[in-house]
Amino acid sequence: MKRILLPTDFSENAFNAIRYAMLFFKNEECTFYLLHTFTPASYNIGYLIENPLPYGMEDTAMMNSKRDIQRTEEKIKKEFNNPKHSFKRISAFNMLINEIKDTVDRYNIDLIVMGTKGATGAKEIFIGTHTMYTIKKVKCPVLAIPSGFEYENPKEILFPTDYHLSTTNKYLPLIKNICNKHISRLHMLNAYYGIPLDQNQKETKDFIDTYFEENAHIFHLADGMDVIEAVEDFQKMNIINLLVMVHNKHSFFDNLLFKPVISQIAYHTNIPFLVIPSEKRIKSNKPINTTDEKRTKKEDEGLTV
Repeated sequence: MKRILLPTDFSENAFNAIRYAMLFFKNEECTFYLLHTFTPASYNIGYLIENPLPYGMEDTAMMNSKRDIQRTEEKIKKEFNNPKHSFKRISAFNMLINEIKDTVDRYNIDLIVMGTKGATGAKEIFIGTHTMYTIKKVKCPVLAIPSGFEYENPKEILFPTDYHLSTTNKYLPLIKNICNKHISRLHMLNAYYGIPLDQNQKETKDFIDTYFEENAHIFHLADGMDVIEAVEDFQKMNIINLLVMVHNKHSFFDNLLFKPVISQIAYHTNIPFLVIPSEKRIKSNKPINTTDEKRTKKEDEGLTV
């Protein structure tokens, strides 16, 4: 049974991400953890030291959170009523990212699904602050759903890659599972700068070819352009329902994810994207062991493909 974390601030954007998760996993047995965190608007460490919370403020906020999260669960069940899905509610007086980290560890969460709309609601912002820091700080796959996105089966998945990918990454089975469950076609896209693949990259490409041999997959080469341009160009020519990225040290996607997106590439906001944590790349490309629970001691920061 999958364990899916659904952070919510009770906004329409948050519920839209929840709705996507219900449809994405409609044929799978899942436990969904509905998470809401709350802090006073003036909250900071120094403030609390000198000005303790007024008596009852935290209790009132907790009551409101529990009430609204129960209403959210009732709304989900009314709309979907899926016997394969069960729910657990979590209300916490904490900063969101800290609570997400704790919840992922406590309940062994498999995936986080959340919306991408920033606190300001500015459409030109590709990714909300909370989603950005969840991707950067939490060692768990994140499926980010653009504001207002209406669910589409992920039949066509774009996976940009430079083949600097650990073949022992424990989250590769997640991608394979998505391909299996949704009968998806996987498009591996490599941006070519005139430098041929080295031996390790060739081995990784061969591994990917073998690993996804039972799934429809195609290798693409984008000649003479950077990754952002390659993704942009590919989406102009092809219908893509899901973008997959790997979180890693050398970042092709920093400019895409962590700055305002100009109108020419605004359509990047129009499809969901899955970011999976990286593992340190090793020279040996041994077949992945899906039961291996070993984690790397240190996860690089940034985002790569």
